[in-house]
Amino acid sequence: MTESTTEHLVGDARPDLDLDCATWQSSSRRRPGNVQIAFVDGYIALRDKRDPGVPAVIFSPGEWRAFVLSAREGEFDLT
Repeated sequence: MTESTTEHLVGDARPDLDLDCATWQSSSRRRPGNVQIAFVDGYIALRDKRDPGVPAVIFSPGEWRAFVLSAREGEFDLT
């Protein structure tokens, strides 16, 4: 596996996505952040800008929506 492909678990229905041509964008519009996302073949890829060689986390559209809504509600806030 190259650094530009994704990892997936055995039995996972996600395809191996080639992220070589992905257009990565910052997760923050107000200021540049270290989290980047890309939309590839109907999926959302998320990676750490500081370490793009680590495989991206891949979300289906439904998983992405649940993740974003949970983040907005503060589910992942550090106390």
